[in-house]
Amino acid sequence: MQKPDHPSRYVRRTGAAGAVLAALLLQGCLMPGNTTDGKDPDEGQKNENPEAANSKETKTVSMDINTGITEAVEQTSSTVVGVTNLQTSGNYWTNTTEPVPVGVGSGVIYKKADGKAYVVTNNHVVENATELEVTLDDGTKVDGNLLGRDIWTDLAVIEMEDKNVKNVIEFGDSDALKRGESVIAIGNPLGLGFSGSVTVGVISGTNRSIPVDLNGDNRVDWNADVLQTDAAINPGNSGGALINLAGQLVGINSMKISEETVEGIGLAIPINSAVPIIEDLEKHGEVRRAQLGVTLIDLLSVPAVHQRDTLKLPKDVTEGVVIDDVSAGSPAAKAGLQRFDVIVELDGKKVADTIELRKHLYNEKKPGDKMSVTFYRNGKQETKDLTL
Repeated sequence: MQKPDHPSRYVRRTGAAGAVLAALLLQGCLMPGNTTDGKDPDEGQKNENPEAANSKETKTVSMDINTGITEAVEQTSSTVVGVTNLQTSGNYWTNTTEPVPVGVGSGVIYKKADGKAYVVTNNHVVENATELEVTLDDGTKVDGNLLGRDIWTDLAVIEMEDKNVKNVIEFGDSDALKRGESVIAIGNPLGLGFSGSVTVGVISGTNRSIPVDLNGDNRVDWNADVLQTDAAINPGNSGGALINLAGQLVGINSMKISEETVEGIGLAIPINSAVPIIEDLEKHGEVRRAQLGVTLIDLLSVPAVHQRDTLKLPKDVTEGVVIDDVSAGSPAAKAGLQRFDVIVELDGKKVADTIELRKHLYNEKKPGDKMSVTFYRNGKQETKDLTL
């Protein structure tokens, strides 16, 4: 049995109808030529056709409502796709292996060239996939080929045939976003059953830094620089589009803060920081980052007795990164860095922990660049230059 309408629906309808009636009455009072020297202007009509007063006519009015939001969605929705992660699984009955779907995320078509179309999505959407299947906005399914993925930025690029691809999305400028600016999230929350879902919100914050555990050891490996939005982001939205009212891609929806006491905090990778990663993944299958060639330990995790007796650090040195191992033939080895050296500065900038060291290397340096490393060895400060 169909449930009755909620009372609030009647409140809204009644209010709208009342507003229209009031406007019509007001218009009648103000427009010239509607007065009859104190007489009822409708008196003659009442006497003339008494049956008309008892008749009611209902009209259905069709309205085509367009807003900035609907226009932006119409412009970009066909560029947002579903990405199904297929992984090989043993079949108990046939004793064979066949790929089965283990998860569904979203992706965005950003380029067409030479018969191929290119989709950007999240690394965690495609991780460990044996095969990838891309579902277009019209329901067409095509095979996807993973070109490359990057664990640090949680980005991946997929290649597919462009036969059924009509549009590609335009990149916007995420650096120009303002708090309070309207944005739209498009994706596939909870899977393909809700494909192309649209949620609307605002930019709640820019330049947010979120600690991320990349390998599940309950230790922070990286701080992701993201956009914060209150547009609803749910499982399956990962890899989908965050667009502005111009229909431009300003972010790749990546994650949400999921706690009982938290609501309305969705996070997206800014497109300006994503573009160079996308280009590297498309061209090289990986992100070419500068490497130092060492394994590291945060000084803060080293017991005070070892800081004093093993590392022989001055008491005022409380932050830095300890070299635990140096790879043979690496830039660090060639520069003469050794185990138990404590790095405190890179290019004159203080380094408090491994996250700051990685961000300096990955965001500010490229392979072939020179870098100065300031460190403590046996209690004495030294500086060495090396080529990454």
